[in-house]
Amino acid sequence: MLYEALLFALGLVLICAGGDKLVDAAVSISERIGIPHIVVGATIVSFCTTMPEMLVSTTAIINGSAAISVGNAFGSIICNTGLIAGISLLFRPSASIDVRELVWRCAYFLMIIALLFGLGLGLGFYNMPVGIALLVLFAAYALLSIHSSGNGKAEDSGEENTQDEEKQTSMLHDIATILICAVLLFAGANLLVNHGITLARYLGIPERAIAVTAIALGTSLPELVTTIMSLVKKYENIGIGNVVGANILNLLLVIGILSTFSFIPLEESTVMTDIPLAMAVMLILTVPILIWKRSSRVQGILLLAIYFGYCAMAL
Repeated sequence: MLYEALLFALGLVLICAGGDKLVDAAVSISERIGIPHIVVGATIVSFCTTMPEMLVSTTAIINGSAAISVGNAFGSIICNTGLIAGISLLFRPSASIDVRELVWRCAYFLMIIALLFGLGLGLGFYNMPVGIALLVLFAAYALLSIHSSGNGKAEDSGEENTQDEEKQTSMLHDIATILICAVLLFAGANLLVNHGITLARYLGIPERAIAVTAIALGTSLPELVTTIMSLVKKYENIGIGNVVGANILNLLLVIGILSTFSFIPLEESTVMTDIPLAMAVMLILTVPILIWKRSSRVQGILLLAIYFGYCAMAL
């Protein structure tokens, strides 16, 4: 058991380290191109930090653990929003948030998750047609993001001093860093799933419980690192955009790819608990921000309370 626990911990370390450096390189590339920070967070950074979820879920499907794959996708959304965004709002709520890029993304997320909830109630599974539809919606999301970034300002107000801190590394170095970090994420994902499942079975914990808690938290570590970095540097828009963008990609890419290549039966707890809760925490995070264009510590406290209550219930 000690051997399994050490390899599980190593997987977490590799994902955290790989995700951290990968995000740095992605942000460096995006700033050279001149994309606004909130768009960077919701697109390039969120894609990079969602890679562990995609790799973990793909590995789980190959190993025949469908509960891990679906539980990890929805569990990561709850973790991203309840824990990571909750910590962010608790310690550094933002007095001013540019919501122009969040409005349509929030609406897109709610549309997709409502669709998945309806399919879960009606069918009880996700299959190839569902997966293909999600991938088409991802293509539409990517096109909308490109169009939106083209119409935005080069930088958000209050973030113009980023130019003074621009990295001196070359574009080639940044691309090489991304490739190396992708290898680290793949290795970490394999360790996390293989030994996480073994530990869960050894301890008598259901696979769904380990998926929505330990593995979801592990694969969300890049989002956590990104959020902490954005708070330290006072670039809250990157952290908020990252959480929203990563949640959308969890629905479109993670579930989309998996259901395209594998029939995924849904557990009742996934449909009746995980999906509604993922929707609820996103509403708690985004609705007050969209209305008042600022966040509050009350939101952070509520999100953290929901997340820890969810973990306790899953166990």
